[in-house]
This record gives sequence, C-alpha cells and structure tokens, in this order.
Amino acid sequence: MEPDALIVATPGVVALCNELAPGIPIHLSTQANVMNYLDAKVYYDMGVKRIIAAREISLKDVQEIKKELPDLEIEIFVHGSMCFAYSGRCLVSAVQMGRVPNRGSCANDCRFEYTLYAGNENHGTLFRLEEQPEIGTYIFNAKDMNLASHVDEILASGCVDSLKIEGRTKSTYYCAVTAYTYRMAIDDFYNKNFDANRYQKELATTKNRGFTDAYLVHKPFDKNDTQNHDYAMSKGTFEVSGLVNKDEETFMCKYKTYPNEPIEIFAPLGATIDEVDNEIGKIYQQDGIYYMELKQILTESGKELDSVHSGNLNPIKLPTKLPYMTMFRIETDEILD
Repeated sequence: MEPDALIVATPGVVALCNELAPGIPIHLSTQANVMNYLDAKVYYDMGVKRIIAAREISLKDVQEIKKELPDLEIEIFVHGSMCFAYSGRCLVSAVQMGRVPNRGSCANDCRFEYTLYAGNENHGTLFRLEEQPEIGTYIFNAKDMNLASHVDEILASGCVDSLKIEGRTKSTYYCAVTAYTYRMAIDDFYNKNFDANRYQKELATTKNRGFTDAYLVHKPFDKNDTQNHDYAMSKGTFEVSGLVNKDEETFMCKYKTYPNEPIEIFAPLGATIDEVDNEIGKIYQQDGIYYMELKQILTESGKELDSVHSGNLNPIKLPTKLPYMTMFRIETDEILD
C-alpha cells in the first residue's frame, strides 16, 4: 500500500519519512503549530510538501507564508471542534483518563461540566465558588469553528490549497452535511452565486457547541466569542430518520417514522430525484426541497407496520429508487445539555 501522503507532526518523524519512504509526500500536521512563514520554511526545507496550519493562524499570516514559499501547499481548518489548547496540544485527557489526545484518543475532558473550589492552605478546607448563572460551569468548552461564511474570502485570497473539516468521532450525517455544504460553497463562489445564509442554515442542522469564526479573519479576542460556557452540545435543528441502503430500493430507519409524515430528503450533491406517487408513498418537491411521505411502511418481505423506529433492523421499502447514502431527516428543537 502506498498512501497519498504521510501526516506527521515533528521534525524527527519528517526526517525518518524522508529516509524510509522518500517517494511519499509529507504533510505537516496542525499539531506542529505552524503560524508563520519562518516556521513553515523550516519544514519546507526538510521536504514537506504541505502544511496543515494551526487553527489559530490568521488569513494574513497564511498569505505571507504563500508569498514567501509559493511552492508550499497550505491547508487550513474551516470547520469542526476546537481544542482549548493550541491545536490539540493538551494533556488533560491523558492525566484524567489515560487517553492521550495527541495519539487520537482524546476523551474530550474539556467538554465536561466542572465545579470550582478554593482551598484554605492553613487547614485544607475547600470552599465551592458559586458560578454566575450567565457564565455557567463549562469553563473549558470551546465553540465549534465555522468558516462557511468566509469561504469566498478564503478562496479569493489565492493562498489556500485545501480546506480541512474536523470529523473525528462525528456521525455519518455530520460528515455528509459539512462536506456537502463546503463543496457547495466552493462551487457557488466560482459560479458567482455565493450565499452565506444558505450554508449556515444547513450547518445548523448538525450537532454543535455553538459556532464561531475563530481566528482566521479576526485577531484573537476581538470578538471574544470562542467559548461556550452554557452547554456542552446542541442537538442541531434536524434529526436523522433514515439512510438509504446500497440496493437504493430500501432504507434503514434511524428515528421514529410514521405513515403520512413528511420527511425531508437529503441526497448527495448533484443527485437526481424522481417525483412519484404510488401505493407505497410519494416523493415531491416543495420550495426547492424534496420530501417523502410513506403511505405504507413495508418491510422487504411485505409485512406492513404501523410505525418504525431505530430499533428495527428490517429494511423498509421506498416508493422509488434513491441514491445510496441518501438520508432522511425531520426537524427538531430539542437541546442536549
């Protein structure tokens, strides 16, 4: 097997890769914390083809790196979880849980709710400090990065070669929606049809911790909006209710589903959807969005069900074929603390 590239984070490993696998391109991990062209040049001179810049970098600094090192590819994060520490260099999970973040097994300790105590050095008494209601106790909880509204500015700068979406421990739906939305934003930019509100509405359907545009287009602390002290995770505005199987004729239920209930269809970008109305159900378009309503909930064997939920392991028949991995979703306003 020959990978497209090796993502590494230290000079020693870069040197080792050059020695053992000289034909495989080297990409520098965000955990190397490259934030300026001087650091970038060190790795470029070692043979690194691409740097994945620190999440904390500014677009101005990215432009400077590209100006000084035009042959160096630059990849930046545009969406996903942000670490309380610089680009993932955190040991809280390792200390508390024995799970090392820099080896891909972070337990997300920064997302926990904490209670703050003050100690008396003379006799060891601990006093709980009452937190202000508007501040809360999620004192380490960073919001999620969301730069969809700035994709046009990023692309217009001409200094970025690749956009990176953080997706570790994320759901299939999250990965689908974020990739779909940023691909749409890129295409819309080049087609001169950029619509930031459209992208934000789509991204809000995913679970998130509140969004921030972080540091790329603002100086640190200019907006002071990178932390969410009130809750660890929002459920998002939609819940996934089904996923189309490889046969494209059935789907697996992921949420409570009833007959005659409108369910939004979320298909791969550019997919063709046929409108139908038959004995199983109907698929129709309304205000530019496709919906499905099942008149009957039928298993592959033909058994009819009154309703179906995520515990059901039987594929459910579709009114017509839909592309593999098409998802169904329903709107929800619930919040997870």
